[in-house]
Order: sequence, then structure tokens, then C-alpha cells
Amino acid sequence: MSYEAEAGNFSVALVGDLMMNRRVHGFREPAFTALLDILRTADVGVANLETQINEFELSWAQKPDSISWQVGSPECLDDLKWMGIRAVTTSNNHSYDYNEAGLLATMRHLKARGLPCAGGGMTLDDARAPALIDLPRGRVALFGATTTFNELSAAGLARPDFPGRPGINALHHEKVHMVPRRVFDSLVEAKVELGYKEFEEVHRTFHPHRVERYDEATEVRFLGQKFRLADGYDTRTSCNRADLDGIKKWIRGATKQADWLIYSTHCHESGNTGELHEVHRPTPPEFLIEFAHWTIDQGCHAFTAHGPHILRGIEIYKGRPIFYSLGNFIFNNDTVQRQPDPAYRRQGLGHEHTPGDWGAARSGDDTYGFPVDRMFFESVAAVCTYANRQLAEIRLFPVDLGFGRPMSQRGRPMLADRALANEILDGLRRLSEPFGTRINVENGVGVIKVAA
Repeated sequence: MSYEAEAGNFSVALVGDLMMNRRVHGFREPAFTALLDILRTADVGVANLETQINEFELSWAQKPDSISWQVGSPECLDDLKWMGIRAVTTSNNHSYDYNEAGLLATMRHLKARGLPCAGGGMTLDDARAPALIDLPRGRVALFGATTTFNELSAAGLARPDFPGRPGINALHHEKVHMVPRRVFDSLVEAKVELGYKEFEEVHRTFHPHRVERYDEATEVRFLGQKFRLADGYDTRTSCNRADLDGIKKWIRGATKQADWLIYSTHCHESGNTGELHEVHRPTPPEFLIEFAHWTIDQGCHAFTAHGPHILRGIEIYKGRPIFYSLGNFIFNNDTVQRQPDPAYRRQGLGHEHTPGDWGAARSGDDTYGFPVDRMFFESVAAVCTYANRQLAEIRLFPVDLGFGRPMSQRGRPMLADRALANEILDGLRRLSEPFGTRINVENGVGVIKVAA
């Protein structure tokens, strides 16, 4: 008699970011309950928890680039399980909104409610290790990483004689600007005349292990940036090799103790420059494509990304799915119950104002920002079905997050109606075409058939 898992049949429902601070239990619209049925039918549902879970008893991180501090109550986790989400990742740019204590509190609340989480830990190896989920159809190893982070939130390695640093699994990337000869020569001249060349030489003499050597005939490093001689302009990005080496051993180990491996990565950066840029937001950066392919090469069965808050294309690489962004799934980012003082001051508000004022001010009473762009309120729930250990089909269920509705209502997912579903899938089809992916539409659902 064989185990059920030996058949190699499996399904996973993948969704995007959960910026969740409100309960969803008890809502009963048919389009909402039908979406829940889809999530609950899959063997496992996976999402990224881009929200701290605490009860405001902790200090908050003073991040210079913060616009908001995202936090939800522990009861929200009960609702995630009720919806069919069986595991989450906790590595993203909001992971340290409430400092180390906030991340660890989030992980404690997840553990108390039986929700496995990946991407954070007491040390860097803890953060790189997978969350393991035992299911009738096989054991799942879920990994979490982020390419968008404050360096203070990055976990640190432990030594035999010193503890590690709690934090998230941060994937660094390198960026090189390609420039023509005349610009290259000008940069070299500026570096010399402004004294940076002399400083670099002195620094290398006293700290040779901290200053990397490079070919100065073809590369100049100036003001924290790398410039390389080329025929024209371009910006190229690549994954940090040391990070890949550290991640690799954990994937290797998981291939020996789990049946299904899923890698989930948070990435705000966009194509062309590798930085957040509105024009290039729908395009994944070069280093994310590299990382996605690399994880599949190491043995992962699926790769999913999130972070830019919109959909990006889908690729089938070596018969395995890559989702370059699944956008938002719960998007309550402007109804956080409390915010620290800097969040109010950034909006020009004082102590006489309350969270409702803050939520309205950050979008100018819904005149700019997220509330005025429907792309932030459209996504898909992707269900990947495997048969005999091979990907057989992906079904894409378009999701409507309530664009145009008031703050009190928007942000909760429901299945999109037929007209909106076709619009969402048409856009996703165009984004996926450069990756050679063909999406068919059947009754308002996107279908990707994978050849054996």
C-alpha cells in the first residue's frame, strides 16, 4: 500500500501581498465566498504577510524612508486560516516597522495560531531556512526572501562564539551603469579632481580587505556607484553571490526532506534601473529574473514574487512556474488603527489628528496615490496543479479589490465580474508574452496549459 503523496499530485494557490489590519471573517458576498472556495480547495495556500502583527505594545523603527507603519491585530491571522491561507512569508520592507521586537512578535503570533512562516528568524540561517508544512499529498518547504529592505532589518550570521542578529532573509543585488567613453572619462576626471581617487587609495592601503580591486581601465567607482565602459547607456543588475551561496545550502537540504519547494520573494525594484520607477514598474528587474531562474535550477517547483503592488508577467521556466508579481491580495494600507508621530508629521498633521485623518491625508482624500489607480486593486489568485510531479496547468482567477470604493470598503478581495476579469487577463497576457507564455481565457478564468 502506497502513501498518497507518492502519486505526485499536488496543487498550490498563490496570492500576493497581505497588507491586512481588518477582519474579513463573516463577509458573505457570493464573489467573496467563491474566492474562498478556490483557496480552500488547493492543498496549500501561500501569501506574503506585509504587515506586522502586534498589539502596539512595542517600539517602532525610525526609518527615514517610511510613509506608514503597517500593523494588524493577532485576530487577523485567524481570518487568514479561515480563508484558506496555510502558510506565509514575513520578509519584506515592512518587516521591521516595529523593530526586531515587532518581527519576533509577529512570528510568535503566527506560531501560536499554527501558521508556518518563512523569511525571518533569530539568525540569517533561521531566516533562510524553509517553513515546512506536512500535508496529505506531500511535505512543502516554503522559503521567503526580500530584495527591498532597510539594512537594519537584515538578519546576521551567527558565529560559534557569538549569536546571530534577528531579522529577515535579505537578498542584495549589484548594480552597474554602462556608459560611453566620453562620460566614462568625465567620471574618472571628476573622481580625481574632487579627491575621491586619493581617498580610495588611502583607504585601500589601511583597509585592503574592505576595498575591492577592479579593472580601472574599464570601470570607475564613484559616489557609491559602479560605472563600466560600454558603447552606450544601460543599467545591469545581478544577485549578490555571497547571498546566493548562503541560500543555496538551504534549498539543497530541502530537496532531501520535502516533496515540494516554493520560493517567495518580495521585490519593489523594477526593470531597466533596478530601482522603483513608475514607468518601469510592470517590468521585473534583471536580478529578479536571474534569482527566479536560479531557484528553479536549484530544485524549487515554483517561484512567486510580490512587492510592486501590481501584476507582472508569468514565465514557465524548465516546466515550472515563475510569477514575477501577483500584486495585492488584501490591501488595507490606509486603515491602520494607529500610526507613530513621524507618520502624521510626514503628512503635515499634528496631535489633533487621528488615524482616519492620516489615512485620508496620504492620498489627498483619494485624489492621488494608490486610490486613483485601478492597477493596484486588480490581481489574480494563481492555482498551480501538478500531476505525477509535473506542472500540468495554471488557472488564474482575476481578483477585484474594490477600486473606487471608499476607504472603509476597498482592499478586500472578491472574484472579478466577467468584464473586469477579461480586462485583467488581457493585461496579464500582454505582460507574459515577452516570456513566451500563452494565457487562454475560459469563462473569465486564465488558463496556462503546460506541455509534458
